[in-house]
Amino acid sequence: MRCVIARFPFDLTKSGVLESMKGIRPEQVFGESVIIGRRTYPAKQVGEVVTRQDRRDFTVGEVLRAMTQLGFTCRGLPQAAAPTRLNSFEQASAMLGAPAVV
Repeated sequence: MRCVIARFPFDLTKSGVLESMKGIRPEQVFGESVIIGRRTYPAKQVGEVVTRQDRRDFTVGEVLRAMTQLGFTCRGLPQAAAPTRLNSFEQASAMLGAPAVV
């Protein structure tokens, strides 16, 4: 499949991506990711390996769009947990840096 990443056209196939990522150790994921085989890779790492370009040359969105079109599972940013409400005593203790004793 023809994809444009960082203004360069690439003919990518699912088997080609699998072959490129074989033997590559996944980095720790902090943001968007792509699941290739049984491993989860950061999207920028996948883009760098597949295109052989510097990570600064392309966006995460370009990589995620291409990998989704090839049939890989892509994950976005993890959802942040809802903030918990503190009562006034707990809030004051937190501001003073002391643990709240309840």
